[in-house]
Amino acid sequence: MDSVISIGAFVVFGVLWIAFAYAIVANQGGLDATWQWIRGLPTGAQVVVWLLFLPVVAGLWVWENAWPLVLRLVVVAGLGWATLWVFFPKFLFGR
Repeated sequence: MDSVISIGAFVVFGVLWIAFAYAIVANQGGLDATWQWIRGLPTGAQVVVWLLFLPVVAGLWVWENAWPLVLRLVVVAGLGWATLWVFFPKFLFGR
């Protein structure tokens, strides 16, 4: 069962981070709209979204800040890499 959860989480977050990267390149307005949609949710729903998708929503928060572009790219890429590393199915390493 752990393997199924690990693979599922890796796939879900992989798709989310690929969509995030695509939006940075092709549709930055989509990131803005997503951030505004999350901010427009009721507080309870915002808490649930933040808890379920913490690394991606944190990435959105970073992207929406007025930090220098290079810093935002580095932090978002680091969050994406760390998320995928944590959720990578470790049994594939043979350990």
